[in-house]
Amino acid sequence: MLKHRLLSGTLMALAFIGVVIFDGWLDGSWTASVADDKQVRGTLVCILIILLVIVAQFELSKLAAAKNLKAFRPVSILGSILLASTWYWPQLVEISAQLYLSFVLVFVLMALLLSQYLRYGTENLLANCGANCFCIIYVGLLSGFALAITIDFGVWSLLMVVFVVKSSDIGAYAIGRPFGKHKFSPKISPGKTWEGMAAAVVTAIMAAFAFAVGFDIMGKRIMVWWLAVIFGFCLAFIALAGDLIESMIKRDAQQKDSARNVPGFGGILDVIDSPLVAAPFGYLFFMLFIYA
Repeated sequence: MLKHRLLSGTLMALAFIGVVIFDGWLDGSWTASVADDKQVRGTLVCILIILLVIVAQFELSKLAAAKNLKAFRPVSILGSILLASTWYWPQLVEISAQLYLSFVLVFVLMALLLSQYLRYGTENLLANCGANCFCIIYVGLLSGFALAITIDFGVWSLLMVVFVVKSSDIGAYAIGRPFGKHKFSPKISPGKTWEGMAAAVVTAIMAAFAFAVGFDIMGKRIMVWWLAVIFGFCLAFIALAGDLIESMIKRDAQQKDSARNVPGFGGILDVIDSPLVAAPFGYLFFMLFIYA
């Protein structure tokens, strides 16, 4: 289990770094902290997010089926793709992200209601449409903020968010699993402990601090060291919240993992659960304190 987890985690990390940095090299943003409004940024990152979103929706539909909820997979996949790519299209056409998002949400709602009507009539309408709306917003809308960070603040900002979050996951797993005794949230995730949480905070702060002092982009650091400490501290708890949210979904569906697609981890959702929730807060942090 640990061997598979280490191998899979290393390969995924290398692949992710490669895609993000190559994308930044292609559009020129890897040497700048804020994107040029006249350039199209984040194309490869957008494609990567879309691929992850598609797999995640298949996993969520299986979890919904375990609760006897009907997943309208074509609508949920297309809706998630449209939401995840919200920040990309305004670079190509003259439309604000807010207006685009509003029309996508209207389209998704109408498409879900039509699918429900054609397949099941009024039977379990609120449950089915509600479950599909949740899946689309959870995966599609939240993942869109990872693309937003890339486009608005640069690829190094995205790497910082993801690696701070994943460092907190690694710290929690490495310390909490062998040494954890005091349960953090036994009703949702019995494996989470306060000892693991403390390790998560320390490793997240260390990762954020390393990014702050170690990366000098065009003569400008991503953030000063004391802001990085605050950033790491906050993201450690937000990452835990993301993990607990997915644990709630799996526990409700009575499933240990979202799937078995990733050796040592389970499914794609088990890998991206923490970054999903952390991405909007990471964007908010950069917007308020770094690039205000």
